[in-house]
Amino acid sequence: MSLADSDRELVVEELEREPTPAEAALFENLWSEHCAYRSSRPLLSAFDSEGEQVVIGPGDDAAVVALPGSEDGGAEEGSTYITMGIESHNHPSYVDPFDGAATGVGGIVRDTLSMGAYPIALADSLYFGEFDDEHSKYLFEGVVEGISHYGNCIGVPTVAGSVDFHPDYEGNPLVNVACVGLTNEERLVTAVAQEPGNKLVLVGNGTGRDGLGGASFASEDLAEDAETEDRPAVQVGDPYAEKLLIEANEQLVDEGLIESARDLGAAGLGGASSELVAKGGLGAQIELERVHQREPNMNALEILLAESQERMCYEVEPENVDRVAEIAERFDLGCSVIGEVTEQNYTCTFEGETVVDVDAYFLGEGAPMNDLESEQPAQPETDLPDADLEDAFETVLSSPNTASKRWVYRQYDHEVGVRTSVGPGDDAAIIAVREAEQGLAISSGAAPSWTSAAPYEGAKAIALENATNVAAKGATPLAAVDCLNGGNPEKPDVYGGFTAIVDGLADMCETLSAPVVGGNVSLYNDSVTGPIPPTPTLAMVGTKEGYDAPPLSVEADSDSTLLLVGDLGLESGDARLGGSEYLARHGGSDQFPELPADPAALVETLADVANDGDTLAVHDVSHGGLAVALAEMVTEEAGLEVSLPIPDDADEAVAAALFHEQPGRALVQTESPETVSAAFDGVAPVVELGSTTDDGTLALTIGNRTITTDAGEIRDHRATIERELE
Repeated sequence: MSLADSDRELVVEELEREPTPAEAALFENLWSEHCAYRSSRPLLSAFDSEGEQVVIGPGDDAAVVALPGSEDGGAEEGSTYITMGIESHNHPSYVDPFDGAATGVGGIVRDTLSMGAYPIALADSLYFGEFDDEHSKYLFEGVVEGISHYGNCIGVPTVAGSVDFHPDYEGNPLVNVACVGLTNEERLVTAVAQEPGNKLVLVGNGTGRDGLGGASFASEDLAEDAETEDRPAVQVGDPYAEKLLIEANEQLVDEGLIESARDLGAAGLGGASSELVAKGGLGAQIELERVHQREPNMNALEILLAESQERMCYEVEPENVDRVAEIAERFDLGCSVIGEVTEQNYTCTFEGETVVDVDAYFLGEGAPMNDLESEQPAQPETDLPDADLEDAFETVLSSPNTASKRWVYRQYDHEVGVRTSVGPGDDAAIIAVREAEQGLAISSGAAPSWTSAAPYEGAKAIALENATNVAAKGATPLAAVDCLNGGNPEKPDVYGGFTAIVDGLADMCETLSAPVVGGNVSLYNDSVTGPIPPTPTLAMVGTKEGYDAPPLSVEADSDSTLLLVGDLGLESGDARLGGSEYLARHGGSDQFPELPADPAALVETLADVANDGDTLAVHDVSHGGLAVALAEMVTEEAGLEVSLPIPDDADEAVAAALFHEQPGRALVQTESPETVSAAFDGVAPVVELGSTTDDGTLALTIGNRTITTDAGEIRDHRATIERELE
């Protein structure tokens, strides 16, 4: 770890002296890109983070949103609150996929605890290099194992997420994890220190030497030897200690013993404690030797900056310290009174020597912002491949990106907590929030092929795609959090792409009235293989009355009709193939599809239709296009007869209609097609595609050609990941 010369000059000017080694290391970590957002903060004002439902927006460990409970949908006394947070653990997951991913789960769960909330659901969005690459498979298997091990052990269900494979993640995978928690006004805690004289109490695992310099490690490109040289920067998790910490935190909150809280993540104790007091405009006096440790002879810098897991920093009134210690002991957790809140500087001593004495606000907010050059992404040319229709159907259906992710989510316990009404594998999950008698729909993911082809339009499409997933379950968007992943921002083309995804995501979320209430930025995802695609993971929640939702799969019903809501693309120019899995598998390029004219009305109407009593099934049309969506709706008991009215000689129109990936479209099986058409009148086109059968066969007719397959063949095509890894 070393403080950059330009930053050191600013520190010396502020302190009017040279920083101590501990101070220099603390500034180096807290002023890193990972903590200070030096390249991204100037862009984040694009997001609309306000709304009547927003209780706490960006800036705390997690956002807090009120579930609708009043006529205006805003927060009122007695409202049920949810917390939302999302984090990245990208570089650690490359160096050590199991521990890197596992501690990513642990960190976002502790962010939830620090708000006085109980974690009720996880969603993970994962991005790797090409699936047929052995190293990518190694990372993939290790990450999934780490997430499942940690999540299963702590008893928090993983209910949603996504998995994408793209060659540009080969040298730098992404692991983005979101967590939803449950709290209310009486239980709410923040990371704002309240009162001088209150004690700072560290509860949880002992501090070791793991994770040293983790924040600075996350703020630089991955080197070729990162897997060996950067191993000490990766934290090691203990999910059993985290489970104890979850329950202890619940007891502390129930008894009203916590004035403020911060989990120990990036920059360890130094980061958590200094940020806590800085938010309250206060300072602290900390005696580092009081920190309970699990390794001998640790020095001040190690104690201050180690990112050992399963630790929380609490502000506690002096008269409550003994009770906090009793609860920690009951749950077999370490507990140290390490100092107190003051009105002065943030100071740390070690064995009588002052090693840190700085203004807490300057330590957190003093980092200068970067002024970087930006280049606008180029528009792709149209160069479409000539592919056989049936071969293309099988190829796209069996692509790892569109294939079943069952191998992943079957390793996760998604039933623990007995709140899961709709689990992984559907368009969105639904969690039963019985306290408010509402279903909470959760969708999370991005689409690297979309944002590679068109960063701005692709990011808008990702926001609409997540909203459509939520609406397909009958829920309307409430709020979202984002994880903005990019490469080295010092490269103008990379920074241009990153700027575009920020603007695209912000514009569509505002259009959908879904405030972005929090998030995370991860830059320098760059390696010897090059930068990652700009990747704006969005985790969106929506609400609905009750916990039931229409299924994704059709049911055999002779009186029903299958409808497509959205553009079929009868003319080749109406359905652009840019960003599609079809082009990813067959080569070529095209412009990105145009988005619906009124996406907010489309999402609201789709949610209403999904809740209609005559609706039997709803499925979002997205990755892989109409062809994949139709195949996914077929079961052993129910098939589909579908006819697309496309001229026999319009080969390009056929490919476009089957495989273009315009978001905001859905397939609806209904017993009242007139009702659906009337609902979408003036909002989106509605096309009648066909009907269901009871033989488990998909018969897809295009002009005078018919593709016929059955549920067993579809299952075999979609078993690409399972077949390779089992």
